[in-house]
Amino acid sequence: MAIQSKNPTTEKVEKVFEEFSESEVDMKIAKAHKAFQSWKNTTFKERGILMLKLGKYLHEHTKEFSLLQTLEMGKNISSGPAGIEKCALLCEYYANNAEKILAPEILSNSKGEQYIKFDPLGIILAVMPWNFPFWQVYRFAIPALMAGNVGLLKHASNVPQCAEIIEKSFREAGFPEGIFQNLFLSSARVENVIRDPRVMAVTLTGSEKAGADVARIAGEEIKKSVLELGGSDPFIVFPDVNIKEVASHAINARLQNNAGQSCISAKRFIVHKSIATEFTKELVSQISKLIVGDPLNEKTNVGPLATEQIMLDVEKQVQKSVSLGAKIEYGGKRVGDIGYFYMPTVLSNVKKGMPAYDEEVCGPVMPIILFENKEEMLQIANDTPYGLGASMWTKDTKKAKSLVSKIDAGNVFINRIVKSDPIAPFGGIKKSGFGRELGTYGIKEFVNIKNVSID
Repeated sequence: MAIQSKNPTTEKVEKVFEEFSESEVDMKIAKAHKAFQSWKNTTFKERGILMLKLGKYLHEHTKEFSLLQTLEMGKNISSGPAGIEKCALLCEYYANNAEKILAPEILSNSKGEQYIKFDPLGIILAVMPWNFPFWQVYRFAIPALMAGNVGLLKHASNVPQCAEIIEKSFREAGFPEGIFQNLFLSSARVENVIRDPRVMAVTLTGSEKAGADVARIAGEEIKKSVLELGGSDPFIVFPDVNIKEVASHAINARLQNNAGQSCISAKRFIVHKSIATEFTKELVSQISKLIVGDPLNEKTNVGPLATEQIMLDVEKQVQKSVSLGAKIEYGGKRVGDIGYFYMPTVLSNVKKGMPAYDEEVCGPVMPIILFENKEEMLQIANDTPYGLGASMWTKDTKKAKSLVSKIDAGNVFINRIVKSDPIAPFGGIKKSGFGRELGTYGIKEFVNIKNVSID
């Protein structure tokens, strides 16, 4: 089956790729297995030199990479370069810190020598999403390769050009053949790759269903898996805030990554009842000024959703919520006849039982949910199957800090929008997945933590 690169702004097919045959996939796995035998014996210094070259290559090709993700998944061209530069910074972080992070840990042992060392596992398969077509891949690959592993990529089917150029970036940086390879294949064929005895582990960023399938298969094969899945992040607004300022942050938190197509976008706006009316009016006032349109235009604020199906799903979730009593304060409809555009939307009177409350909405929808006291706020914030991120907004940071341990999430931010950072572990709990990426914890996900004891 052909894999298409379809522009979500124009709905035109930009390029078509053929799936790899079974023999081609086997050849790629064999090449990776062979490459690992030598790569695992390289020094951190040798790996780091290549990683810094990769970072330099990304810096030099920022515009090219940014344009490609705009054409394939609709990301605003104005925000694209920052994401590519972030990938380059990640290269630099691990090139300079991997050896220190993975240095042997000396244990106290009166009878002899004992220490913990961290050895690479081998081939790591990455099943990656379309929403951050570069960052998500490098976020996995850079620490995995610096730890001495090799990588195989099964990228989302709607961003094949991004997948192709990512593999090229490793070649251009001088990495040996087979260290990082892209696989053009359908989701249905991922199972065979996971089950291949030469593949040692798998990481997936994507939907809850895809994560469950991958975890099941990896579990049956007794292989390590890391999952970063969906989120329905609460954006909690206490009554003491500067409403205009926090409303602006709320819009940025919801619409980050173009039209809110991010697992860590704020998706439920839990607002104190005493300021809810004023806060909602401010949201509408600010969001109504945003420009929805061509993501290649630097002035555009909101581009298209990545696929037609995503647009239809968002539309259905909004319509069903409205049928159950939610009120559209702004938006709530498609924009134009061509392209997958949906208006930024503010919903009030959102209650449990509505899709806007219960489900992850992967689009520019802002449901307002009211609370009266701390206990009710916590109940609503944690009333979700997900647990990826959360943010609290208040002038009383002492109060907010006291609530951190009561929020079910892998990331809690106070007076800041939830974002990933190369130095900090990233991941979630509940149905947002398990395991961590980034920081010192992320690089240790795909290593053998080996205990060595010597008399």
